[in-house]
Amino acid sequence: MKPKLTIYIAGDSTAANYVPDHAPMQGWGAKLHLFLPSSIRIVNAATNGRSSKSFIDEGRLDSILNGIQPGDFLLAQFGHNDSKEDVERHTSPWDTYPKYLLRYIDGARGKGATPVLISPLCRRHFDCDGLLINTHGDYPRSVEALSAREKVPFIDLNGRSATAFKEMGEAQSRNWLTWLKPGEHLNYPEGIEDNTHLNEHGADAVAKIVAEALIKHYPHFG
Repeated sequence: MKPKLTIYIAGDSTAANYVPDHAPMQGWGAKLHLFLPSSIRIVNAATNGRSSKSFIDEGRLDSILNGIQPGDFLLAQFGHNDSKEDVERHTSPWDTYPKYLLRYIDGARGKGATPVLISPLCRRHFDCDGLLINTHGDYPRSVEALSAREKVPFIDLNGRSATAFKEMGEAQSRNWLTWLKPGEHLNYPEGIEDNTHLNEHGADAVAKIVAEALIKHYPHFG
């Protein structure tokens, strides 16, 4: 049976698919299909290290737009790498960042598809008092403002994931991220303490957050 529609994902490493050599690290985009009807096809084009700018400059958005059809959806989640200082990726939260995101919006709409903007996944950084630190600056507020201005569906993944981390606390929230002790996993023999990249469990949890938000906007997805 031909899929009724396709959801394309444009984003960075927090949404990307990972090969077995990087297990248990995984992006939420790899698990989104678990929480949506099987008739919906997922094309996860999220790629490690990309910003809203570099994803476009490398032709990745064009590749999506070449295949996207009327009635399809384009989810765009950037921000983690937009704050990096290198010229290939850096964008300004209130200037070039929304300008690049607007190209995703216009590109999808120009093909008869629906764009959905998603704020960047919260990083798991707690201070000495156990309070969660905002590491994304103005990027989450900027993408939310753009979605309101352009009347684009918006998923506040930054806020939702921050709430989850706060509720779990400093210790338990590690269960969503790639935290491993030395010798615990063959892929990370020396161990790893990664507060940005999800593990399989975290990818499941975040994919469920995204799916539930999509279903709230579009009940027919449920």
